[in-house]
Amino acid sequence: MQLFVGLGNPGQEYDMNRHNIGFMAVDEIANANLFGPWRSKFQGQFCEGRLGNQKVIILKPSTFMNLSGQSVGELARFYKINSQDIIVFHDELDLTPGKCRFKLSGGHAGHNGLKSIHSHIGENYKRIRLGIGHPGQKDLVSKYVLENFSKKEQQWLGKLLKKIAVEANRLANDDPEDFINQISLGSQNKDKNKKDKQSKDLKVATLSEKTSFQADGGEMQKSTLQKLMDKFSRK
Repeated sequence: MQLFVGLGNPGQEYDMNRHNIGFMAVDEIANANLFGPWRSKFQGQFCEGRLGNQKVIILKPSTFMNLSGQSVGELARFYKINSQDIIVFHDELDLTPGKCRFKLSGGHAGHNGLKSIHSHIGENYKRIRLGIGHPGQKDLVSKYVLENFSKKEQQWLGKLLKKIAVEANRLANDDPEDFINQISLGSQNKDKNKKDKQSKDLKVATLSEKTSFQADGGEMQKSTLQKLMDKFSRK
């Protein structure tokens, strides 16, 4: 059994924050892979499903970011999940926006969510680092991570989240290297296509389609990112 944890802050006012990209990633995985309904327990929201041949639990702590470890530790103890089988999705200031990297154990680099998880389960867990870029000055970081993704950023964000959801089975089946390679390959193809005007126009048109189909009744279901964008546009 695997535990996927998305980091973020609870509450609608934080939904589109850069700091909440971890929530967005696991939401998209659950949505695209038809996980069961979300339930409230373990100081968080969790759901269950399968990726490949692995059972996976997805958790979004309902505590604020700096207390995330309480929720992770509680659920992990209940289901007897080893720290080596926990993958945490989180924002990463030290990566270029849109980049995705894997890390096995190690320090928390000052990230409050990781710091809390360290204190409850130790450092021997896996991380998916999702690049959001750095504002350039240390004193601007707190404001920067709690700002919403801009419309321009949402273009690469939507593509990244969809790719993560499609390739998540590679993570669950213990192939993080292939997962990262597939994410990177998608990014490289995008850059290559930009050199051709016609291909670029086709890609922009594709990115404008923010819906995906589910086999369940043939109904059309919006992506996680589009749901968030729609909610904020109505305010």
